[in-house]
Amino acid sequence: MKKFFLFFALISLTICGFGQSMTTYQYAEKDGQSLFLDYYEPLHVTDSTICVLYVFGGGFMEGQRNGEFEKYYFAKLVEEGFMVVAIDYRLGLVGAKNLGLTNHKPVQNAIYMAAEDAISALAFVIDHPEMKVNSDWIVLMGSSAGAITALQTDYALCNGFLNSDILPEDFRLAGVVSYAGAIFSQEGKVKYRNHTPAPTMFFHGTADKLVNYNQLKLFNVGMFGTNKLVPRFEKYDLPYFVRRYEDYGHSVATFCMPTVDEFKWFCKHYVANKERLQIDESYADKSSKRPDWDNTTPDDLYK
Repeated sequence: MKKFFLFFALISLTICGFGQSMTTYQYAEKDGQSLFLDYYEPLHVTDSTICVLYVFGGGFMEGQRNGEFEKYYFAKLVEEGFMVVAIDYRLGLVGAKNLGLTNHKPVQNAIYMAAEDAISALAFVIDHPEMKVNSDWIVLMGSSAGAITALQTDYALCNGFLNSDILPEDFRLAGVVSYAGAIFSQEGKVKYRNHTPAPTMFFHGTADKLVNYNQLKLFNVGMFGTNKLVPRFEKYDLPYFVRRYEDYGHSVATFCMPTVDEFKWFCKHYVANKERLQIDESYADKSSKRPDWDNTTPDDLYK
């Protein structure tokens, strides 16, 4: 291990109003880039306090772990008694153009880099007991590119690829939460080979064209969205919760804050009580005004 893994607290401060503390750590250095995480700790921590490891969105080309929206959301989670770890990751599609199934390598590389960084962050958290994180109580959450990263990370852990071997052999995520995510596969349908995936909570708009709700596939290579992943959970009797937002596009990626209560419910039943529920909900609101970017496509971002 390089010396940067011994590099501990850089910044420690108290955020007023929620009684939480935040500490920043450097958790890795990759491709010459220092990667940091922010650790938010609630007032009361027990051995069963759930840690939310959050991965931001931004198309693998922009975004940050400590944006204003993210910090507001983290404050709410901490107020509700959760630990939060917000991570950097390498942005592999900066400057990318003309992406598609016939030019999928840049997308594949970006997703794999982000998932490797998430795994490295998990290893760092587990290896540093001063953070008080119980490795049995970690929920991986992401929005958009972060949701892809969260799902892909669990997929890698279940199949023993990327850098999953840096984690303890018996490590399992307690849960995964995806706000408009998908999984990249080179073998057709997503298959969980070594062990089953974590209980997973899916939020997705049925009209999402940026992170496709269904799938984009050419031969065995493709991106498999919520509508293709849920049947895999059903087939193998795996626990999941899905909410399908009818006719919504990619704006569902920003629904973390409005669904805090649903997330708390998921943690109680799926994580704490380990209930093997399969819940499929649809939400329809024809009167709700969507933001202008709701119908964004990859062509709009990667020109």
